Amino acid sequence: MNHLMKGALAAALVVPLSGCGYIFGDDGVFRDKSEDYKRAPLEPVIQVPPGKDNTALSDIYAIPPSSQEPVLDGEFEVPRPAPLVAASAEDAVRIQRLGDDSWALVNMAPGQLWPQLRAFLTAAGLGVARVDARAGTIETSWLELEGAQLPSRLRFRIDQGVQRGTSELHVLQMNRTAEDVGWPTTSDDVQQEQDVLRAVAQYVANSADSTPVSMVAEQAMDSEGRISIQETDAGRPYIRLNLPADRAWASLARALEASTFEISDRDRSQGRYYVTFLGPQSEEEGGWFDWLFDDEEHPMAGRKFLIQARDEGQSVYTIMISPEDGEALERRDEQSLLALIKGNIS
Repeated sequence: MNHLMKGALAAALVVPLSGCGYIFGDDGVFRDKSEDYKRAPLEPVIQVPPGKDNTALSDIYAIPPSSQEPVLDGEFEVPRPAPLVAASAEDAVRIQRLGDDSWALVNMAPGQLWPQLRAFLTAAGLGVARVDARAGTIETSWLELEGAQLPSRLRFRIDQGVQRGTSELHVLQMNRTAEDVGWPTTSDDVQQEQDVLRAVAQYVANSADSTPVSMVAEQAMDSEGRISIQETDAGRPYIRLNLPADRAWASLARALEASTFEISDRDRSQGRYYVTFLGPQSEEEGGWFDWLFDDEEHPMAGRKFLIQARDEGQSVYTIMISPEDGEALERRDEQSLLALIKGNIS
């Protein structure tokens, strides 16, 4: 290539590069597309013919409503951090009971628990007859378990837990009889149900450090939990809990004790707990307890409160707190106490 051609080629390259907007600007060949999502139009939902299933067309990454922490009116003040309540390694899996019902509370999201359950069934050699990841259920084939008088089958169900990122594992057992009937409301053999529940709970606890995730189960089973802090129309904060009344009442009692409230009296018919807030019980406690006082007592320690719990129907429970002396709480303090109780409900 002669010097004349080399000079022409160099000039041709320099001219476009001198105008970077032509190449990299908003109208350039290689423009930045990272902000394009802000201009994306909202398209209508695809309509399917009547009688057809449209489950697959639901939003995968739906934006949930922001109702966990109400925004305070008036002058802004940086709030104390909400208490961090998390299960220790020893409490990664716990068996809970209420009356005749028992279930495993697992400190992992449903999408993490699902493959663990599948792995347990494979390791135990339990044949699977039906799987529904969206409903979170697995049914076994008929089994002849050691020590059992009749063949039986099991149904495992994973529900989202009360707290965000937790799960509940339920086991239902059914004996094989001459009549081909559907699944019973409660297990035919409660002891067998509890033995299987303990076995799978132990398996999950032993393998909790390495947990894959099932995206199908994660999308189908919401891991946001069944509890939130909301506000009334008058601006009062309260806890909204999606649990049946009996379980909500019992869970609230355990949460109050775990939140350093001493229960002096209770009235189930009126939905009331009469409590005294004891405040931090050890120097290790932190979160909103850490008021940076040297040897001073927590400002609300020793104060008496009324906890009002109402059954709103359809497995919805609301919880409010108010001082017994009638003196109103600052809204930030009211929210902090409710957040403490909320973090211990399971």
